[in-house]
Amino acid sequence: MLQSFYQAELTEAGCDEAGRGCLAGPVFAAAVILPKNFAHPLLNDSKQVTEKNRNQLRIIIESSALYFAVASIDNVEIDRINILKASFKAMHLAIAALKKKPELLLIDGNRFVSYKKIPHHCIIKGDATYTSIAAASIRAKTFRDEYMLPLHEEFPQYDWNKNKGYGTAAHRSAIGLYGPCKYHRKTFRLKAEQPLLFQPLLSSPG
Repeated sequence: MLQSFYQAELTEAGCDEAGRGCLAGPVFAAAVILPKNFAHPLLNDSKQVTEKNRNQLRIIIESSALYFAVASIDNVEIDRINILKASFKAMHLAIAALKKKPELLLIDGNRFVSYKKIPHHCIIKGDATYTSIAAASIRAKTFRDEYMLPLHEEFPQYDWNKNKGYGTAAHRSAIGLYGPCKYHRKTFRLKAEQPLLFQPLLSSPG
């Protein structure tokens, strides 16, 4: 069961990203400040929640959260500064967009670059531990999935309506067949590795 808060005195904002491992499209991040008593039986790490329930939770979070914001960094910027820095930048933009400045940041993961000297805690699997991080996970994931749909209409051969830009076998196969498009992250390994036709001979000792 998710914990409602890390501590009771300070205003906490949970932060998480979505799309860090994708081959195409932006990385999204969300920051959410929830009431201390907020709870919902469906709320969990977005990767553990069905698409139908994620969309339902998005509405619930938007109506229940005290403050929330979402930001994104596109694939061009990701290629320019790298995906880790882009993820942190998206989180910073989401935090900056909150109408109330949080006094403590709860970050999903094990690394973060401090934002304007606001204290923060990095929590591995935080999206499966604290409600505010789980809510941020849901918002980032649903906003990104929605964003990928018109991109799919523009380039339907990559099946982004299904894989959302992640490196599935079908997605990599389509890149091999059609080549990458303007939304692909050129610094990522896009194509599936070709299997060796022949195993290299090992030289015998001596």
